[in-house]
Amino acid sequence: MDNLFDFAKTWELITEIQGVQIALLAAAVLAVVAGFLGPLIVMRRMSFAVHGTSELALTGGAAALLLGVGVEYGALAGAVVAALLLGILGTRDADRDSVIGVILSFGLGMGVLLLSLYKGRSANKFGILTGQIITIDSTNLTMFIVASAAILLVLALVYRPLLFASVDRNVAVARGVPVSMLTVLFSVLVGVATALSVQVVGSLLVVAMMVTPAAAAVRITASPWKATVLSIVFAEVAALGGIVLSLAPGLPVSAFVTAISFLIYVICRIAAWVRDRRSDVRATTPEPLGELLTRA
Repeated sequence: MDNLFDFAKTWELITEIQGVQIALLAAAVLAVVAGFLGPLIVMRRMSFAVHGTSELALTGGAAALLLGVGVEYGALAGAVVAALLLGILGTRDADRDSVIGVILSFGLGMGVLLLSLYKGRSANKFGILTGQIITIDSTNLTMFIVASAAILLVLALVYRPLLFASVDRNVAVARGVPVSMLTVLFSVLVGVATALSVQVVGSLLVVAMMVTPAAAAVRITASPWKATVLSIVFAEVAALGGIVLSLAPGLPVSAFVTAISFLIYVICRIAAWVRDRRSDVRATTPEPLGELLTRA
C-alpha cells in the first residue's frame, strides 16, 4: 500500500514538473512573438487597440467556456474578429480611438454577461481574466507553436514595408506601399498574439506582455532592430520570471509578469532620464579654451 502511495506521489510530481516545463516553453515562444510585435505596436500607437482586442478575446473565451469548447480557440476567434474590426473601421487616425472604445466596451460587456451565465468552476472564470498558463497541455502547446510560427513568418515577409508605414505613413502611401492592407494584416497578427497572451496574463492584463516590454525598449534606443531585440529579452524575463516566481506561493502568474514588466519599464525610464541629463550637460558645457585655440 505504501509503495502504491509513493508511486502516486511520484507520478503527481512528474506531472507537475512536465506542466511547468510546458508552461515555460509556451511563455518563451509567446515572449518572442510579443517582442517582435511590440515595437511596431508602440510606433503605430496601438497600445489601446491591444487592450480593446483583449476584451473581445475575453468574450470569445467566455463563449467557448459556456459552450464547453476550448477557451483558447474562443479567445482566438474573438481576438481575430476584434482585430479585423479595428483594422477596417479604424484606418483613419481621427476614428481610431472612438472605434477602439466602442469595441472595448462591447467586448467587456458581452464577456461579463457570458461569464455570469457560466455555472461551472469559478476558477475557470478567474483564469480567463488573469491567465492560466500552468494548465496548458501538449495540445495547447502545439497550437501555441503553430500560431506563433505563422505570426513570425508573415511578419518576416512584410516587415520592411510595415516598418516603413509605421515610421512615416504619408511617405509610405506616396511611395505606393499598400498601407491599408498592411494595417488590417498587422491588426490580425496582433489579434492572434493577443489571444495567445490571454493564457499567460489574462484578458485584463494582456498589455503587460504585448506593450510594456517594447515601451521599455524604445525608451533606451531609437533603433528599430535594437528595440526589437531588447523587447524580446524584456518579454522573456517577464514571462519566464513571472512563472518561476509564482510557483512557490501558488499565486496568479499575471501578478508577477506585470510586476516584472513594470519594474523593467521603470528602470529603462530612469536610464533614459540619466542619459538625457548627461547629454544636456555636455551640450551646455563650454569647450575648454585650449581646444578652441587648437581648432582656431
